[in-house]
Parts: sequence; C-alpha cells; structure tokens
Amino acid sequence: MSRLLAAWCALACACADALRVGVGIADVTGPPAEIGFMGYANFEQTGHGIHLRQFARAFVLEDEESSTRIVFVSVDAAMMGNGVRKEVIKRLQKRYGELYNEHNVILSGTHTHSTPGGFLMDFLFDLPILGFVKETYAAYIAGILRSIVVAHTNVQPAKMEYGETEILDANINRSPTSYLRNPPEERAKYQYDVDKTLAQVRFLAGGEVLGVINWFAVHPTSMNNTNRLISSDNVGYASLLCEKALNGNTTLPGKGRVVCAFASTNLGDVSPNTRGPRCEFSRARCDQERLLCTLPKERCFASGPGRDMFESTRIIATKMFDAAMKVLKQPGEDLTGPLGIVHQFVAMPNQTVSPYDPVTETFNETAKVSGCLPAMGYSFAAGTTDGPGAFDFTQGTTTSNPLWNAVRDFIAEPTKDDIECHAPKPILLATGRAKFPYEWQPRVVSCTVARIGGLFLAAVPGEFTTMSGRRLRSVVAKTSGAKRVVLAGLSNIYSDYIATPEEYQAQRYEAASTIFGPHTLDIYLNKYKELTDAVLKGSAVSPGPQPPDFSELLITLVPPVLWDAAPWGKEFGDCVRQPQPQHGWGDVVSAAFVSGHPRNSIRHGRWYATIERLESEQDDAWTIVATDADWETKYIWIRNSKIMGTSTAEIEWEIPEGTPPGTYRIHHYGNYKYILGGIYPYHGFSDSFEVT
Repeated sequence: MSRLLAAWCALACACADALRVGVGIADVTGPPAEIGFMGYANFEQTGHGIHLRQFARAFVLEDEESSTRIVFVSVDAAMMGNGVRKEVIKRLQKRYGELYNEHNVILSGTHTHSTPGGFLMDFLFDLPILGFVKETYAAYIAGILRSIVVAHTNVQPAKMEYGETEILDANINRSPTSYLRNPPEERAKYQYDVDKTLAQVRFLAGGEVLGVINWFAVHPTSMNNTNRLISSDNVGYASLLCEKALNGNTTLPGKGRVVCAFASTNLGDVSPNTRGPRCEFSRARCDQERLLCTLPKERCFASGPGRDMFESTRIIATKMFDAAMKVLKQPGEDLTGPLGIVHQFVAMPNQTVSPYDPVTETFNETAKVSGCLPAMGYSFAAGTTDGPGAFDFTQGTTTSNPLWNAVRDFIAEPTKDDIECHAPKPILLATGRAKFPYEWQPRVVSCTVARIGGLFLAAVPGEFTTMSGRRLRSVVAKTSGAKRVVLAGLSNIYSDYIATPEEYQAQRYEAASTIFGPHTLDIYLNKYKELTDAVLKGSAVSPGPQPPDFSELLITLVPPVLWDAAPWGKEFGDCVRQPQPQHGWGDVVSAAFVSGHPRNSIRHGRWYATIERLESEQDDAWTIVATDADWETKYIWIRNSKIMGTSTAEIEWEIPEGTPPGTYRIHHYGNYKYILGGIYPYHGFSDSFEVT
C-alpha cells in the first residue's frame, strides 16, 4: 500500500511539474463611433464612445510531458467568428510554426451586447451592422493575437485549483415557461431554473495567483439597447474589479500581472435583469407571449436590479466579483494533471444521431434523428425581454402568417422538407436556402473538448440554454468520469441558440433561434460524447469539413470617414468647455474638446482620454490615475456636422470615494483626417482643477 501511495505521489508531482501556464491581456476595443453594436440586432444602436474598453484575456497551458498545448481566450465581444479565429491562427503560425493550430485554440466571446459588430462574415449576423466592418475585424484579431503572444512569452511552471460557490439574486430565467417543458423528473434534480454556481479555475505560480477563469451563467445584457457607449457589461466589469483587487487598486485596466476572466457558459435563457419583464408604460407584468402589453407602441422588457442600466451593470458585476474573491480566499481543489484536446468541424444539417433521454440519461440507439438546414422562426423577430424586437411578433408563435411568408419566400423559399424538419417552428427566414450575397448562417460549426488536468471543458459554438448546458455537462461527465465539467459558450463559430427538444416545442425566442431544428441538442450531445471519448483514449478524430471562406464576397454599407475639420479659430485638442475649478468625491467632472473621428485610429493601449494628477509642480510631472477603460470615466464622441466634419469629444470622470486630494486635469488624445489626405495625431488638456 505504501509503495502504491508513493508511486501515486510521484506521478502527481510529475504532473504538477509538467504543467506550465502563461497569461496575457490585451486591448481589443473596436471602432468606438458610428459602428453598430452586435447582440440586439437594433439598426439604431451605433456606438458614440466608450464606457468600458474591450479586452482579450488569454491562458496558454502546456503539458511538458506530452508537449500538448491549449490556448483559451475569453474576449469582451458578443461572440467569436471563424474568420477571426482563422486569421489569429494564421498569424500565430507565422511566429511559432505549428505550435498553435485549429486543433488547440479556443476563442470564447463573453457575449456583451454593447460592442462593435461586423466581423462574423455570415450575412444575417452582419446585416444589422450594415455589413462587414474591417476595422472591427482587424481590432479583434490584433488584440487577441497580442494577448496570446504575451501569455506564450510568460509561460511558467504552475498548478491548477478549482473552487465554486453560489450566487443568488444575480440571474433569472427569461423563458421560464419553456424551461417547464423539460421532464419533471429532470427538473427535480435541480433547485433552480437557472444555474447559480460560479465555477472557478485558478492558476498558481510560486504560491501566487497567476490567472483566474470564472464561469457564471448570465447574459451580459445589463446594458440595454439604448446604450451607445462601448461596454464589456457586467462580466467585463467583474473582470476589471477582480484584476484591480489582485494587482493593486492603482493598476490601470489591462496593465496588471494577474489576469481574471469571467467567461461565458450556458447563458442562453438567463437574464441579469432580475426585476423581470414589465410593460414600458403601464408597468404591468408581461412575458411577450400570453401577458402582452396593450398600450400603443408599449414594449415588454426586463430591467433591474438598479435604477438604470449603469447601476444594474455595477450591481451584477459586484455580485460576481465578490463571489469570485470569496472562492479565491478558500482552499482550492487541486486539478493539476495532464492536458488533452480534440477539435472537429461538424456539418450540422448532415448529422443523423441517436436521441437522448434526459430522464434515464441514455441514448436511444434504436431511433434516429437528424439536423436541418439553418432557419429562423417567427419568435426570433419578437426579440427577448432583454431586448424586444419589432413589428407585432410575439414569442411562442407556432403558426405562420401568409404576408410574412410572402416576404420570406421573396428572400429564400423553404422546401417542404425544410418546413417538416423544423416543425413546429414556423420558418420566418430560410437562411439555409439564402445564397445572396453569400451564406446567411453557418452550416459547419466548431466543436472542442479539452482535458485540463481534472477538469473537462466543452467549448461550444453557440448559446446553450440552462437545461441544454446541464445535459451536455452530464454527458461529458458520464463519459469521462470527471467530477468537474465546464461548458465554454460562444466559442470559435457562432451558430445562435441551442434549446432542448422539449423547449423547442414552446417556440420562444431561444427555440426559434435554434437554427438546426428540434434535434440540434441531440446532435451536440452525441458529438461531444464522441469527442470526450477521443480525449480519454488519446485518439485522433477527423478534422471535418472546413467552413467556407466568403472573404472575397463581403460587402459593407458603412460609410468611411471622409475628413475632419476644427471650427473657425480652434485647433484639434482645444478644450472648449472647461471643468469647474473645485470638486469633491462623487462629483462628475466634465470637459469638451475639439475632436477628430475616433475611427481614424483604434488606439489600442493608447487612450482617447485620461485623468491625470499633478505629482510635482516644479517639474510639471503628471501621473495617469484613470483612463477611458475605467468604470468612473466616459468618453462620448459627437459629430457636430457631417458636412463640415466637425466633432466634439466630451469626457466625464465621476470622482471615486477615496481619491487623494490634489490637482488634476483631463487629457484628450485623438487623430484627425485631413481633407487633402493623411491622418495626424493631436492631444489637448483641460484646465487643472482641485479635488478637495
């Protein structure tokens, strides 16, 4: 017995020594002005500045024993696209050869709905952004690449620990009637209709925290569809709070040694707006299905827990941050061990599989179900209680309308097989049949299973509902024998939602957006069982069919920046509205500057706005105390005249409690486009003011 124990200890120690981890963070902020946000599909929601910058948080893991590497990146973006991933891998291979490839790189979007779109290269997803936006695409690629390079450079021996805790009053199910369609025997296994567990993996080097990944099921939709400032929303702010706490509160965002991610998981039907849905004017309860709002143009949407979207974002983020710090302070479960990963592209409409029985947790090998060509249902157009849609569409619609069918058929007409395959979904958009100007939604998706020591990670290409995620974790756990399984959502390719077959019958928004038909989840459960088994056996799987490349067909209707001009008698960077000379904690200091268009330069890691404190009057030495990536600041850009090309940048700073007394100023940076060609930098200061 003592020999076995000694051998086990030797193996454990060897595995611990073999694990190496590197972390990296980089700015990925997209164009801050006049580009549509991805998430709410609202043509009117275009950016006009920054509240919270976007970051990519990379974790590079290496098993020296097997020479296996895994890259996981959590990106402050709505989701990830195959084009972005493909280009990131291409650039990594220019640096490192075949070390990083399609087999071992996972890019997971946090799913914030307040960041620039136009990067997915699927026509339906880019349509609300007015097409492909090269500036967004390039910004995401450059930032993600930089985060991985930093993590690669910093790889060092480490160990991995797991912890978890419950967070209450931070999420609700926005389609509770759909959830109730799942078998009562299955629902009885769980206390809540959403997952309340925050799962945390931390990496330690020399006893110190190197990096942290947290997974908690919640939509980053605390910022609603009226927001016009780039924001990483509740999960992004939770990351900033965690990094400030672990790096020291004086560390600027994105500049710390410790990286802390709050990554997406099975958030499909999970809302942070905990007051639930109410009618806009009457404040009566509503659900967009049976309880409808009756006043003219009255929308049904959820809100809370704060007075406005900014306070709600802060409250939800703080709850997640507090929970993460609580877990960090507790002893962790050592998960250090070998790494393994398999990846496969899967053509979903071509799949025929055995359906899954959630009560017995087995696959019915005597029956077969298949996938469908992509299609969106009527309830997709109704939107959700986080962001209502347009016209008179309602959730739960299972019958079609001749008028809308005529519109649908003009774009692309579904076949009889399509209609039967998707039933009871009435098809509003036969996206799988649409060919102009190129593919509307993906048919080929990306599936990955990774073994990270004692944890199995299933990276999925869409938004799994609560119960869909639970079934997937159960299948992976049963197949692998692992105690810890995490689902990483919105990874590598975006293919909308994945509802359970039972939820699909209700045809609320999530089901109407389950694009491969009622058995989409069954296909994924079979596939992830197969991939998990391959990881365990260390066997290879076929790469699957490559997603098509539409890069030569992309179109955009987003107008370019033509020129910038300063008003008569002014220069770029001039402060045209000065702050008051004295302020105290809680005050909002503001100043306005003559500005160029922020799309002239993305300025990754180089701010549009900073708050500076005077350290030495004699040397005129100033120190940056806050940037446009901090919660307390807002950078707001206003185009005064498109014809004249004049703009104003308004910069606000809400003075945090505890700010040291002293002399401060606001510093604005930018670039302007000269009418005769060329882009040139400028900067300017406000007058100094006292914080007393």
